[in-house]
Amino acid sequence: MINDIKDVIANKEQIENICSKLGKKIEMDYQDKFPIFIGLLKGCQPFMSDLLKSINCYCEIEYMKVSSYAGTKTTGKLNIKVDTNVDVKDRNIIIIDDIVDSGITASNVIQLFIDRGAKSVEFCALLDKPEGRLTDITVKYVGMNVPNEFVVGYGLDYNEKYRNLPFIGILKEEIYK
Repeated sequence: MINDIKDVIANKEQIENICSKLGKKIEMDYQDKFPIFIGLLKGCQPFMSDLLKSINCYCEIEYMKVSSYAGTKTTGKLNIKVDTNVDVKDRNIIIIDDIVDSGITASNVIQLFIDRGAKSVEFCALLDKPEGRLTDITVKYVGMNVPNEFVVGYGLDYNEKYRNLPFIGILKEEIYK
């Protein structure tokens, strides 16, 4: 499995540092606001778990399973596989995901919670791939920007593989082409 990785772009220590810095920033912004953190499964799981350990404020935790991708291509539409059942009206929402690439999933999920009456909706992503954007979206909390290459590890997958890697790496092109 490790032989499928062309280059490591974030090791375990770098990821821990990112989670700590983002957590402290979110904590400062949401102290006394009782936010709802909504993780987008499956990719968010390791990141969200580590991020929340760095946030010292009252919060609620929820999950959704959504996608706008089929394989490596975006469909352009949000597919909600598992929805959250929490009432978000007049609540502060922070959506947590592993990566923002095209921006389709992020922008659609943000709009979904705005339409449901959330007081505020922000997006937090471990990784941002601005070169992959197909929609105009600003991600408030970003761990690091990544090149326009296929990245895996620490929750990110290719065909459900590589999520368990303790680092983030660039997948060799011959694996997914």
